[in-house]
Amino acid sequence: MSKLHVEDTVEVAPDLAAETARTLFVAAGAPADVADEIAGHLVEAEQCGVASHGIVRTLQYTREMLDGTLNPEARPEILGQDDNRFTVQAHGGIGIPAMRVAHELAAKQAVDKGLAAVAVLGAGHTGRLGAFGEGAAKKGCLTIALGGGNRKRWRMVAPYGGRDALLPTNPYCIAIPGGDRGPVVLDIATSQAAGGWIYAARAAGVDLPVGLIVDRDGNPSRNPGDYFDGGAILPKGGPLGYGLALIAELVGEAMLGPVPKGEINWLVLALNCHNYNEAPMMQAAAEEVLSEIRASTPASDHEQVLIPGERERDALAKSSHGPLTVPRRIWTAIQAMEQDFAPPK
Repeated sequence: MSKLHVEDTVEVAPDLAAETARTLFVAAGAPADVADEIAGHLVEAEQCGVASHGIVRTLQYTREMLDGTLNPEARPEILGQDDNRFTVQAHGGIGIPAMRVAHELAAKQAVDKGLAAVAVLGAGHTGRLGAFGEGAAKKGCLTIALGGGNRKRWRMVAPYGGRDALLPTNPYCIAIPGGDRGPVVLDIATSQAAGGWIYAARAAGVDLPVGLIVDRDGNPSRNPGDYFDGGAILPKGGPLGYGLALIAELVGEAMLGPVPKGEINWLVLALNCHNYNEAPMMQAAAEEVLSEIRASTPASDHEQVLIPGERERDALAKSSHGPLTVPRRIWTAIQAMEQDFAPPK
């Protein structure tokens, strides 16, 4: 758990983790193919080192399917509007299939037409956004995805200068073709940490790093329980994260309209980079920039300077054939949920 200090862990085979998650999602009402896609996405996120969006989300997704927060039977539906503008209606289902469809559609249209805009309405949690942006970047596209529009339900983050949780974590993902090592992928929450890290810390029974949350009185805290007891996550970079979150909220609610069901609305923009520069020339120019950054002297508390997206790809390559390292309390909770809700094997 890259942001959390967890000593009590257990090794879990990726196939077992995926099958356990799949079993739970099907038991909660998801179609088998949708359950497969979600489970595979969570395992890959874990392998990429993004544990906040990894196997721990099995607990959240299953509960939300069972309690009606998510529509487990939903499938994303493409509603065409014109050559460059589309809507993907998620129908209140988990957002992972909807965001995959949106990015694939946006990239295809951008390659064919030069640019595209896709609105995603009423999507549940969308998983690790970098996975979708990277796929589009490999097709030669710059993509910008931002989500918001459900602050009345998901009050999680304090505005800069305030202490009350008023905004969602309103994530952004910007991806662009890179150099020799692949795309550059910026996948961020506009808060100091994605909400998943707070949930993971509580599930694992550990404290959070300093500087992520405040308690209900606005005092700094490391106890994830203080967040759930009326506290708030802080905005990333103070006014920077706050400003980005506010714009995403206006796009998600004021521009795209009320969230009918689900977590938030999304806007995915795609541009064909190779209409400006041919692929080999762009890759060579990008590599010149990126290699200089990588070669720069690291700060005293860092081993090296990293390029966004490369850490996840490297982690995936190293871990794809080995077991997942999961906090024991999280895996035990998943197994207990399987015993409670899933049919006997």
